[in-house]
Amino acid sequence: MVHKPSGQIMAVKRIRSTVDEKEQKQLLMDLDVVMRSSDCPYIVQFYGALFRETVKALNHLKENLKIIHRDIKPSNILLDRNGNIKLCDFGISGQLVDSIAKTRDAGCRPYMAPERIDPSASRQGYDVRSDVWSLGITLYELATGRFPYPKWNSVFDQLTQVVKGDPPQLSNSEEREFSPSFINFVNLCLTKDESKRPKYKELLKHPFILMYEERTVDVACYVCKILDQMPATPSSPMYVD
Repeated sequence: MVHKPSGQIMAVKRIRSTVDEKEQKQLLMDLDVVMRSSDCPYIVQFYGALFRETVKALNHLKENLKIIHRDIKPSNILLDRNGNIKLCDFGISGQLVDSIAKTRDAGCRPYMAPERIDPSASRQGYDVRSDVWSLGITLYELATGRFPYPKWNSVFDQLTQVVKGDPPQLSNSEEREFSPSFINFVNLCLTKDESKRPKYKELLKHPFILMYEERTVDVACYVCKILDQMPATPSSPMYVD
């Protein structure tokens, strides 16, 4: 939408009024996290009445707010024509208690790490590495255009494939080719054994991240090119006061 007073185009999160106490708590958590993250350029900004690179955003939540996101998925990562990439939707973010979150009923299950789905493992709690797994699933899907697991018909199917099966691993094919460093980065995130899965500090030192710290990449041009190929929906931005 377009914010009339400023002319700013922004992503608007429409929240309908509810009397549900749980939903109200999630809304307040979302607002609280966003407002306290105003100094982080990788997290959506709060405009008051309206809402306005992802490993850095997750690391900011962990290091500065002691928060894990718990709902990392493609629809919670926003892009604009200026090349900005921002993390949003903190309604179910969990406070870290000794770096371990104890609840396991929050989040989008398809992107959930094995240790959050497996009842025997989740009793021990989980930490930021569960978000690292979700980031890996998200990057795999964005890179290939498909979800890495076949369709699940039941929770049992999901438990069997995610917890008991081999983890998804990105690779090159006749259709597409990725850089070795990107493949390694994604597959590192998708390390099934959470004790061997890296945390953010290790990921931020990965060659894939460091390479793009030094390179100048025109993300805005790429995003605009993709958006211009897509049918406009709606045909023009909606305006809000």
